[in-house]
Amino acid sequence: MKFFRGFDLLIPAVVAIIGALGLALLWSLTPNLFFQQLVFFLIGFIFFLIFSQIDFRIWQNLRWVIYIGGILFLVLTFILGGMTRGSVRWIQIGPLTIQASELVKPFFLAFFAFWFSQGKFQISKLILAIFLFFLPALLIFRQPDLGSTLVLTVAFLGILFALDLPAPIIWSGIAFFILLLPSSWLFLAQYQKQRILSFLNPGADPLGSGYNIIQSVISVGSGQLFGRGLGKGTQSHLAFLPERHTDFIFASYTEELGFLGAIIILVLYFLLLWRVLRVALKTQQDYARLFSLGVFFMLLFQIFVNIGMNLGIVPVTGITLPFFSYGGSSILATMIALGMVESIARFQKEEGTIEIK
Repeated sequence: MKFFRGFDLLIPAVVAIIGALGLALLWSLTPNLFFQQLVFFLIGFIFFLIFSQIDFRIWQNLRWVIYIGGILFLVLTFILGGMTRGSVRWIQIGPLTIQASELVKPFFLAFFAFWFSQGKFQISKLILAIFLFFLPALLIFRQPDLGSTLVLTVAFLGILFALDLPAPIIWSGIAFFILLLPSSWLFLAQYQKQRILSFLNPGADPLGSGYNIIQSVISVGSGQLFGRGLGKGTQSHLAFLPERHTDFIFASYTEELGFLGAIIILVLYFLLLWRVLRVALKTQQDYARLFSLGVFFMLLFQIFVNIGMNLGIVPVTGITLPFFSYGGSSILATMIALGMVESIARFQKEEGTIEIK
């Protein structure tokens, strides 16, 4: 079919398998959320197909529309969003609840990828880019949504990493980060500080702030090699494990399908990351390379942090496991990002400027 000409089928195939495993686990844990998640997956795949058919170069001409529209969308959250668990992150649109901080990620990456792909490197250009990045990052952080702020920051730094910056600038940035890190504690909300303290010593408050980490580690360990079986996880089904279908879904999965199940999901994520990275390394256009690398680092960070906090090796943050955790906005945003990567591979294949095997 002409529609699928040059299509890289591995990306949607891996996403479909990860999503199917997540849906099966969600049916086991919270059946009432299964159909809503399924609908978001179907809508997400439609978005993936749509964005894969749009020539990725069109976003260059819409860069300021993308940036200003993203800022306005984030501001709209504070106007129309409702308070949920002390945060203002979600906008109610009919029967759907949309998280703006998730949906804007691929579009901001597209903006900054184009920003750094034009002309020679200049210090003034870098400083202005940091200022332009600081505005959406601050709006997301003030919701507060530390997880999305970190994801967007890492993706932005991934783009900078790909620029091959002069060594003095790199070392200056590292030194500035080290000096700034201690003062960042002052800007964290109380519950965010408590999460860091409980990560360092979860046993200090095992029934309070350390409870989530302790129960997650117990869930992962109780799965052993083959797991207890789908629908038979005691920690998750007896509600000892909090947020069993969102933040700690990997612990629920590992409890029921064991170490072998964990290896399967890790291999699938490796294939997805490898494919995105291949597109980035093979493309001959700077804009396409920077955007693909931004998506790569975004996915890598989300996967590492979510699984890491389930294993108790990183602090607990509200970062979802892509296509696996319950959450419609995360699915839609990641599908859009991968659709753009697919577009890069597809259109450059047709032009003969890229070869992905």
